[in-house]
Amino acid sequence: MSTNLTEGQRAVLAMSQNVIGEVKKVIIGKDEIIIKVLLSILAGGHILIEDIPGVGKTTLAVALSKALSLDYKRLQFTPDVLPTDVTGFNILNKQTQRFEYKQGAALTNLFLADEINRTSSKTQSALLEIMEEGKVTVDGVTRKAPDPYIVIATQNPIGSIGTQMLPESQMDRFIVRLTMGYPSVENEVMMLKAKQSLVPVDSVNPVVNAEDIIKARHEVENIYIADQVIDYIARLAAATRNHQFIKLGLSPRGTIALLRMTKATALLKGRDYVIPDDVAYTFNDVVLHRVVFNSKAKINGVTGEQVLRDILSTVEVPRVAR
Repeated sequence: MSTNLTEGQRAVLAMSQNVIGEVKKVIIGKDEIIIKVLLSILAGGHILIEDIPGVGKTTLAVALSKALSLDYKRLQFTPDVLPTDVTGFNILNKQTQRFEYKQGAALTNLFLADEINRTSSKTQSALLEIMEEGKVTVDGVTRKAPDPYIVIATQNPIGSIGTQMLPESQMDRFIVRLTMGYPSVENEVMMLKAKQSLVPVDSVNPVVNAEDIIKARHEVENIYIADQVIDYIARLAAATRNHQFIKLGLSPRGTIALLRMTKATALLKGRDYVIPDDVAYTFNDVVLHRVVFNSKAKINGVTGEQVLRDILSTVEVPRVAR
């Protein structure tokens, strides 16, 4: 840990360790996933978790909402879910003869959009405005979401029965895409033992509140990043746009997301400045769902992870001194 951390930065570090400790009571053996979700929240972003059903995606979101003391709502996305279920709608009150707004599920601090790729494109797109701008517009009236506002969306792997892909414009609004995967045998044994005696989520205690998260985000913004590292991020983005196996490279929104995640990573690693390793730590999580690979990649049997690994190995890493 750097000795140069301010009091506010030390508070964020302590807060993060407390949150991680609480969530680990429920999510066993997935420490890195917990850390990366927390990094995303500190960076002010939304999270997409893609995995098969039953590996703990929903449990992770519920545990986080409890540890962070956030108002939490969950919507199970199915083909019959309407955009108004997400954003809300106006309904006529017969007694007053006036239209009244009925709030949608998305207007909360932490919104879990469960199996988002099982619903229609029209319903998926209802989240675009609130994810980007933190507000919804219904019948010409705009309403702000509470601050902080976080979306955790889960989706089943592409190709599962009843799923349809999210458009690139919506994928780009998630700061990271993560995969939880199956637990190891040892971790599954620990989970089964914990399930015998109590409901694990009930053991999660609130350790921070909404105001703490807002302050923590300001501390992340103030983390120092040298011009050489900014240049490194830009060169990585350029490499995705000029790679032989990539049809659609990293967008400027994606580059900004990588910068924000890099700053959050530096702080959680106990530093008040960014190093190139911080960029590499979340590079795949930030970039992989934002780029589109061409047919040449498929013909050659090249995976997205291999392409991004190639980019990281070929783009020159700068030397940075604080």
